[in-house]
Amino acid sequence: MLTCKSPRKVMRAAHALGARCLRKYSSKFSRHDFTLPQVFACLVVREQMRLSYRGAEALLRDGRAWCRAIGMKRKTPDHATLHRAAALILAGRRVARTLDLLAEWFMLARKLGTTLAVDSTCYDVHHRSRHYEQRCRRHNVGGRYDGRGDARRGASVRRTPTLSVGVDTRSHVILSAHARAGMCSDVPAFDGLLFDAWRRRGGRVRCVLADAGYDSERNHRLARRDMGVRSLIRAGVGRPSSKPPAGRYRRRMSWELAGPQKGKRFAERAQAETVMSMLKRNLGDALRARTPRNRRREHAFKAVAHDLMLSRPCFRGSRQSHPEPIEIGADAGGLGVLRVKLASLRETDAKHVRSPVSGTHRRDEVVNGFGMQVATESLEL
Repeated sequence: MLTCKSPRKVMRAAHALGARCLRKYSSKFSRHDFTLPQVFACLVVREQMRLSYRGAEALLRDGRAWCRAIGMKRKTPDHATLHRAAALILAGRRVARTLDLLAEWFMLARKLGTTLAVDSTCYDVHHRSRHYEQRCRRHNVGGRYDGRGDARRGASVRRTPTLSVGVDTRSHVILSAHARAGMCSDVPAFDGLLFDAWRRRGGRVRCVLADAGYDSERNHRLARRDMGVRSLIRAGVGRPSSKPPAGRYRRRMSWELAGPQKGKRFAERAQAETVMSMLKRNLGDALRARTPRNRRREHAFKAVAHDLMLSRPCFRGSRQSHPEPIEIGADAGGLGVLRVKLASLRETDAKHVRSPVSGTHRRDEVVNGFGMQVATESLEL
């Protein structure tokens, strides 16, 4: 799926999401200049545009029409308001609730598949070129290698922020995310990634794909026996040996995933690499936060911003061959409205869409999507 590049559309989608996940004000004694959903939408635009808090303040001041569309009619938030609101909104379970609701919206639009791909990537903590960093690590001021660069590298490796995600291979939607510090083994993160994605998908995950970094007999037993999910993980952990792996499932993976996998199920794991590329190209490959806690929050917020940008994709090609994008907006009463607009109309085969989220249904129009005829309903959330 393609990501939306329009800040205005992403802001409206974020405001509708925040209206469902956040309360209106942080305290009854606050000044009530802005609601939490409004500030949440501003923070999503800041993350999409890769701006600082002062840069986001200038952008919002110039784009007052965007702010009026989400109810900010008198003034726009300054950088201090955005900073304090980020510390409040990104704390606790609020980000997890936004991922829960986004998964429900994509399930309603019938965009999610049954295959989950798991992968991890490291982020930079400074905005500088890799060549400059390597030169500083290998050489001192005089130009001679003295080994001190390797010692500094060992300390930086233990602080390097790492993001692990569980991705739906059909739609590139991030269903689960786990952030940590340090370049360590990916095996412990597999449990949480699979369970969160399985829960948000409503138990409809049928297969999970992962590289050799997640290779563990325990992970296979967890997926296959406890959750009923077929696990395909390359067996490559440990020293190279001519002997087959000791575990039952790892031994099976050694011959089942041998050779090229083009055209097979495991080839879909490349979609996780695609999502990693989308995250770094669209939202940046370096973090602005300085502390480990704030870096974990920024990682989780990047996953939310990525899913929101997918909620309004810009399909290429003919409208006869591609469905219309998901539109998430707000009606006049301030309620979030999700409208699924697709291409062909045929009333004879229409069926009603059943929503996994609570809300009132209103029949709107007949639409077609992904090979089946459905009747569009506006869900007033």
